[in-house]
Amino acid sequence: MEISGIISAIVIGIIIGVLGRLVVPGRQRIGILWTIAVGIVAALIGSVIANAFDVADTDGVDWVEWLIQIGLAALGVAGLDRSKAGRR
Repeated sequence: MEISGIISAIVIGIIIGVLGRLVVPGRQRIGILWTIAVGIVAALIGSVIANAFDVADTDGVDWVEWLIQIGLAALGVAGLDRSKAGRR
């Protein structure tokens, strides 16, 4: 993977993580680094799922792929928030 691919994965991860965090209601007790990490993982897994359902490469914006990724990020943020809240 080239440096441009790594940078784009981080940027997309930030966007996906923040959008996923906005979907989850209430205040989340996780930091921005966890949000970015969840976003990167959600973006990668969401791309795999979108490829499996053959909705990843469409003409224009891949809205279904974005929705899958944002949904996964929201689940990840909510799950991580609950696990951190359970320890306190």
